[in-house]
Amino acid sequence: MWVLVFFDLPTETRTERKAANRFRKNLLDDGFAMFQFSIYMRFCASRENAEVHTKRTKNALPKKGKVGIMQITDKQFGMMELFHGQKEVEPEKPSQQLELF
Repeated sequence: MWVLVFFDLPTETRTERKAANRFRKNLLDDGFAMFQFSIYMRFCASRENAEVHTKRTKNALPKKGKVGIMQITDKQFGMMELFHGQKEVEPEKPSQQLELF
C-alpha cells in the first residue's frame, strides 16, 4: 500500500508558516518522502500499517488549510505515468575560435 498526503496550507503569517513547516516535518519524521512540494508519499507493507500512518497524519493536521489522504495499492501506484519536462535553455552562442600559428 501507498499512502499519499496532499495539502494546501496557508503561509501568509508567521504562525501559519510555522504550522505548515511543523506538518511537513511530522510527515518526514513518520517516514514520508516528498513527491512534489505539497504531496508526500509513504510505502506501507500492509493495509493495517497504512491505517496507522493515516491516523498519525490525521492527529498532526494543522488548524487551517486543506489536506487530503489517499491510500492506493502498489499495483495502482506502479501504473502511474510520470513525466519530467526539461527547462528550456537558450542555446549557447558559439565562442570565437582563436587560431594559433
